[in-house]
Amino acid sequence: MSTNPSSPDAESARLIEQSLESVREALGGLRYGHVGLTVHEGRVVQIDVTEKRRFKSG
Repeated sequence: MSTNPSSPDAESARLIEQSLESVREALGGLRYGHVGLTVHEGRVVQIDVTEKRRFKSG
């Protein structure tokens, strides 16, 4: 049984892979902070990245 590239399962897998790649990119350059995901109806619709920058005094 072959998978139709335009089938709902294939589309869902593609969206999941895109979401994971976006999360990987967000984490890639982050040293301190957090990454938050907003999910609607089982799909990632927003990624929030908060970076903390620490400065040494003196």
